[in-house]
Amino acid sequence: MDFVSVVEGAGKAVDLAGVAVIALGALLATTHYLRQSFRGRPAQEAYHGYRQSLGRAVLLGLEFLVAGDIIRTVAVSPSFQSVGILAGIVAIRTFLSFSLEVELERRLPWLPRSATDTTAGPRR
Repeated sequence: MDFVSVVEGAGKAVDLAGVAVIALGALLATTHYLRQSFRGRPAQEAYHGYRQSLGRAVLLGLEFLVAGDIIRTVAVSPSFQSVGILAGIVAIRTFLSFSLEVELERRLPWLPRSATDTTAGPRR
């Protein structure tokens, strides 16, 4: 095995992990949502929790996918064209991650949380 095939394999493995995180997260979030709905939890609360869980799974999966792209592009074929394509992919995925984060937190990341805000998860 040469270096290129090892790095390609590592990049594909990280991509696969990203897809698995998104799929498993969606499955777990849906299962939890259905359980909460059948237990009589108010629909608005159950739906909000579902969106939070699903959004977190997508965010984590996107991070893995970006890492896989970086591994394959920078380590295997660092040409100006491939790095430019990588920059575009990372920019799009970063925008998606930022949009999801704003949606989940219901505030811009640089704004402080209010003392009465109970909708957001733990601080990072």
